[in-house]
Amino acid sequence: MNVLVTGGAGFIGSHIVDQLVAAGHRVRVVDSLSPAAHRARPDYLNPAAEYAVADLADTAVAAAAVAGVDAVCHQASRVGLGVDFADVAAYVADNDAATASLLAALHARRFGGRLVLASSMVVYGEGGYRCPTHGRVRPGPRLDVDLRAGRFEPPCPVCGADLVPVDIDEGEPLDPRNVYAATKVHQEHLCAAYARESSADLVRLRYHNVYGARMPRDTPYAGVASIFRSNLAAGTAPQVYEDGRQRRDFVHVDDVARANVLALTAPGLVAGAYNIASGRVATLAEMAGALHDAASRDGRPVPGPVITGAFRLGDVRHVTASPRLAGERLGFTAEVDLASGMRRFANDPLRA
Repeated sequence: MNVLVTGGAGFIGSHIVDQLVAAGHRVRVVDSLSPAAHRARPDYLNPAAEYAVADLADTAVAAAAVAGVDAVCHQASRVGLGVDFADVAAYVADNDAATASLLAALHARRFGGRLVLASSMVVYGEGGYRCPTHGRVRPGPRLDVDLRAGRFEPPCPVCGADLVPVDIDEGEPLDPRNVYAATKVHQEHLCAAYARESSADLVRLRYHNVYGARMPRDTPYAGVASIFRSNLAAGTAPQVYEDGRQRRDFVHVDDVARANVLALTAPGLVAGAYNIASGRVATLAEMAGALHDAASRDGRPVPGPVITGAFRLGDVRHVTASPRLAGERLGFTAEVDLASGMRRFANDPLRA
């Protein structure tokens, strides 16, 4: 199978390329090597793949990229919460405009094959909650005044009572709470509109907190696991926001890459949205502790994580999800648990 992987030089995309090549597929990569993610051409690029260093938003680049491919794996994206709202134009250009360019090129080619989109848990906003009195509820965005006062847990929007966080499934309404999340929702909507027009088989993979080798280091756009790993490499204490009790699902990049390969190669029609997660909940403090313990195993003096009470207004409190549907329809089950994954990650090479 001829597969186009956009963003195939990046953290997750490069692992997908490796697994596709290992499975005998022919892989074409388009990646802009954006300075926000790369200081230089990575040294881990798979020599068996074809690479074009170019901007997918360029219509000529997009047209050349889709020529002759049987399937598309769209990973190219500016990720992370960003520095501040001034990043909005860059996020829209990299995520929405580039996706539109890709889809226009696919439309011109009358492409009706498998399109796999890298989406994210951020499209849900807050995760699932249950009120003891009112059952399942959707709390609104947390207020600056509450966060400054250390009131991190969202209350019941009906009675103000404390809520119990629960896993969400793919049927939850989308409720983006920051610029990055809004662009990921728009990517889903653009791809869904194309799939309706073309009968393409659209698979939306909603990644949870991905970690592993080749994450970018020393950048505000990196995920929290990469930021903590960079702290430890520099001999500084990881700074855990809020009270460290935020619930997340940390899933290893090897598992996420395998989910993409399964989504690209699954027989029949498998269109839909799928949570790609480990299915195991961990707090940020637990993740930071597991990474610290792993980094300390060789006797190095490693500073422990610090609970700071600081916050970012665009963050959500809890978001975890069930990967059951991905298991049933794609055959995906995460294989790397948090402890063993963090033992690997503590010594994995990061990307400059």
